[in-house]
Amino acid sequence: MGLWRGWRPVVDREHVVPRSTATLIQRRGTRRRWVLAAVATFILLNLLAVGAYANSRFTPDHKAAGPAGTEAVPAVVREGGTVVDPRGGRLDARRMPAKTIALTFDDGPDPQWTPKVLDVLARHHTPATFFVVGSQVSRYPELSKRMAREGHELGIHTFTHPELTDLPSWRRKLEYSQTRAAIAYTTGVTTSLARLPYSSGVDAIDDASWPMVRETGRWGYVSVFNDTDSQDWARPGVSAIVRNATPEGDRGAIVLMHDSGGDRSQTVVALDRFIPEMQARGYRFTTVSQGLGWPGGGAAQLGTLDETRGALLIWGVRAADATVRVLWLLLIVVGVLTLARTLLLFGYALAHARRRRAPTWSWGGEVDDPVTIIVPAYDERTTIAATVRSLATGTHPGIEVLVVDDESDDGTAKEVERLGLPNVRVARVPAGGKAAALNAGVALARHDLLVMVDADTVVDRDAIHRLVQPFADPRVGAIAGNVKVGNRRRLLGRWQHIEYVIGFSLDRRLYDTLHCMPTIPGALGAFRRTAVLAAGGLSRSTLAEDTDLTMGIQRAGWRVVYEESAVARTEAPSTLPELWRQRYRWSYGTMQALWRHRRALLERGPSGRFGRRGLPFIALFSVLLPLLAPMVDIFAVYGLFFLDRYETVLAWLAVLVAQILTAILAFRLDREPLRPLWALPLQQFLYRQVMYLVLVHSVVTALSGGRLKWQKLRRTGEVAMQAQPVS
Repeated sequence: MGLWRGWRPVVDREHVVPRSTATLIQRRGTRRRWVLAAVATFILLNLLAVGAYANSRFTPDHKAAGPAGTEAVPAVVREGGTVVDPRGGRLDARRMPAKTIALTFDDGPDPQWTPKVLDVLARHHTPATFFVVGSQVSRYPELSKRMAREGHELGIHTFTHPELTDLPSWRRKLEYSQTRAAIAYTTGVTTSLARLPYSSGVDAIDDASWPMVRETGRWGYVSVFNDTDSQDWARPGVSAIVRNATPEGDRGAIVLMHDSGGDRSQTVVALDRFIPEMQARGYRFTTVSQGLGWPGGGAAQLGTLDETRGALLIWGVRAADATVRVLWLLLIVVGVLTLARTLLLFGYALAHARRRRAPTWSWGGEVDDPVTIIVPAYDERTTIAATVRSLATGTHPGIEVLVVDDESDDGTAKEVERLGLPNVRVARVPAGGKAAALNAGVALARHDLLVMVDADTVVDRDAIHRLVQPFADPRVGAIAGNVKVGNRRRLLGRWQHIEYVIGFSLDRRLYDTLHCMPTIPGALGAFRRTAVLAAGGLSRSTLAEDTDLTMGIQRAGWRVVYEESAVARTEAPSTLPELWRQRYRWSYGTMQALWRHRRALLERGPSGRFGRRGLPFIALFSVLLPLLAPMVDIFAVYGLFFLDRYETVLAWLAVLVAQILTAILAFRLDREPLRPLWALPLQQFLYRQVMYLVLVHSVVTALSGGRLKWQKLRRTGEVAMQAQPVS
């Protein structure tokens, strides 16, 4: 896209809004869009945080602990039963009565295995106690409802299944209360039973875990351990699971099984064997509360606050899970698009370069027809002299330089006249905007071959001659030149230099091969006058008049090609605010142009061919891919905190290596030294994020119906002062 940075808006004299009022309206609109973007970002971050919490990403996992003493554990607990009730300051420990079994299942509900366990229990008319994880209840509330409806008991197994000894007391209490709220909201019943994650029998209670058991009593919960552990989590085989679950003699038992946490097919089969075998031995099956003669969970009396809390938990977790799934899907889309783009770039760009560098390659006979170079200018005194001098002294025969001055206030026209060059003339036109100035230049040009150059651009002496050579092919209506960043000494300029080389050297070779060039840069482009007129001239309907014109020319049936040997150097923005304003206009203008030419998708002939080939390609790789690219960074940050850090770093490094290889290819094809590529890794931490935000800002503006005006950016004149090719 052209590097135009200094143009005023077209003014409707009959409907003039006072500048102060217009500025105020624009600021309010911008402020509203930023507020909406901030709110959306805040919601997204909170959903990701909820998703991480619900998936135990914030909580420590179980670590095998060394042996601990049991001096602090009361004898009544060590020698008593497996149900420990320290509520009300009175310690009680009980066991199941003889020939009584309470089946307990941990870690659910699970959408695959819990229904199968429930089916087996229903077939044998057997009640059980399910110690559920709160986050799973939030995800699958219908399974919790089924448990309660079929007469089973629910207990608390915390909300995220953490290692409780590594959490502060307030977090432990939250793990219990959140799970209790989720159970009450989904099932309408409450519970006072709890089981610590990674717990087993009472003989495993030590000085480290006993304080937590007492703590749960202060909060109103009874801790339930187990007498027999089926060890089904290890998948030892159906017979081993049945054997491990079977109590000795006629003793009653609380049996530990799992309905989640992995493949539970052996558990389901073993359960179907275990229940009838125990019934044949005279055992009865019951819930924990019924086995001890307790009333069990009663109907939950939920107040407005409790109901709201339960609803927020349920829907918060489900919304977070949905958000993460959508982000994963978008990440896959980004990956596919990135891979496709990389393969296309490598394949087509290399083929394009080999074809152009072949000894037999030629556009046809040499083109020496005279050329009019149109330079639109508004307040360009700092750079105009160097630009005009580099154009007027080129090697192409018959150069006419036409500077179209759009009522500049800084003496731009006088600066050009002061040069005294015979093949340079100045046309002063009323203020109307860049498109109007270029249209005036097209009308005033003396020759049919036109070159359009921005007023901050310096070209090589042979650039114009090389640029017009493709006109030897009568099918060619416009040509894109090779624009480079001239002020690349600072880091920001170096980043833009890398971006330009990759964009022009690879992207334009690809678009040239596919006959769907999106933009002829305003900094350097050549046109047949007939092609410009066939496209309807330069439109003021978009901010990207160069993109709009390029698409119009191709819809009119002309070819648009890329001439990499025609080199120009332009002054890129030197500060982040200026870069933001420039890219904001480019992105928004591209979207305007795509929308303006959308009918080409349905048309026939050259317009339809460009529309069905070029517009989707440009929309995918120039709008959609950059818009979704932040998913890579979002998941990189997310992965560093909540996923496997080493895998995340390796994945990020793999992306960086692919970018470096792409950049090396682009620099080699463009015969540029590789030294600036040391800045490429740093580019990933600031520059790329700014480009993301710019594109998001542009999309929000487009969707909200906002309008932009031309914005004047400060010129340093660095490229003009150099006035020589830089390496």
